[in-house]
Amino acid sequence: MMKESLLQRIVDRQITAGVVGLGYVGLPLAVEKAKAGFRTIGFDVQKSKVDLVNQGHNYIGDVVDDDLQQLVQSGMLSATSDFSFIRDVDFVAICVPTPLDAHQQPDISYVRSSAESIAKYLHRGMMVVLESTTYPGTTEELIKPILETSGLKCGEDFYLGFSPERVDPGNLIYKTKNTPKVVGAIGDDAQEVIAAMYEAVLQNKVFRASSPAVAEMTKILENTYRNINIGLINELAILCHRMDIDLWEVIEAAKTKPFGFTPFYPGPGLGGHCIPLDPYYLSWKAREYGFHTSMIESSMMINDRMPEYCVERAGAILNRFCKSLHGAKVLVLGVSYKQDIDDYRESPALRVIDCLKKSGADVRFYDPYVPKYRWQGAWYEGEPSLTASLLSESDLVMVTAAHTTVDYDFVQKHSKFIFDTKNVMKNVSDRSNIEKL
Repeated sequence: MMKESLLQRIVDRQITAGVVGLGYVGLPLAVEKAKAGFRTIGFDVQKSKVDLVNQGHNYIGDVVDDDLQQLVQSGMLSATSDFSFIRDVDFVAICVPTPLDAHQQPDISYVRSSAESIAKYLHRGMMVVLESTTYPGTTEELIKPILETSGLKCGEDFYLGFSPERVDPGNLIYKTKNTPKVVGAIGDDAQEVIAAMYEAVLQNKVFRASSPAVAEMTKILENTYRNINIGLINELAILCHRMDIDLWEVIEAAKTKPFGFTPFYPGPGLGGHCIPLDPYYLSWKAREYGFHTSMIESSMMINDRMPEYCVERAGAILNRFCKSLHGAKVLVLGVSYKQDIDDYRESPALRVIDCLKKSGADVRFYDPYVPKYRWQGAWYEGEPSLTASLLSESDLVMVTAAHTTVDYDFVQKHSKFIFDTKNVMKNVSDRSNIEKL
């Protein structure tokens, strides 16, 4: 039987694995599969990524350079833009972007095109798993019909499932290999085989969900939970500022409770590919059932407004010094969406900069991890170094990413005034020119 054959081939490491999309999710997954003893082929439409992988040049922070080089040199990992090589793989994970379109609706074009490419070369005994974050129902309503255009039948000729990616760029503890996995597949046999494949690669538990929809909703719940709680804390940040209460101290006090409280922190908005986007997938899908996700949408409204609120606060600070935001020199420290990484996808700092510029400010930025960024079709260059003159010439310094590699005592010493939206300067002793969000 197909199930028994695949299970034995997994044990014997005779499965060839494929990963479609070699970004923050796909490349680490491909590396781990190859390290686990499975010959792995990475697929990507961007030739530049394919060339870098085949040269053993790493471009993802969570991948160890030496691991990639060794796997490529040993022939265990290769990359291609030729999707006809799908015919050579037995397991393929789809790890492509799922952005929002201009109307804040799910753009699943990358997922659809990937499924169509796989369908052309689908063969009996193949396992297909969607890892891209999406709305509940995508695997069964979109992927399954596309794959069955091959003439093969899901559950009989090939197995199909969903396993949400849980990549947290920059996390020093949890990486792809040791983060627990959730797998939901169509049919018991598919569930058993696909879970076995992940168990052969990962070092943590694989939770077997009863269906792809449960696994899809799991990912949405994880990030919607964070979105809502961050929205709550951001709203309290606005209120506490008006009440002249230090919210950061409030959070530290609340953290002393050993049960019933999880700390979340305010900031200039939400960033990254998941937390700012995932709730929109659920809200969009909920409308199909005549359901209005009021709590989710309220939190998204609060979080979406935070960049503008931070700019309003910046303007108020400058006003105290008889300085208008229009024409002011503002230095933004940090444009990545979280500390100590080079990923600036959906970073709120970019919107802060955009709002500052629209208000007439003369904006410069420095980020030790992001020397330049692309925004609305144009590239913007950052300052090459953080110097005393750069700080002292600025009317205001805004900290929008909590990078631990920045000398904040140096920043405090040479700046006229600082608006710290991340409370990263909490240990700086002289706070006479610092205001927190």
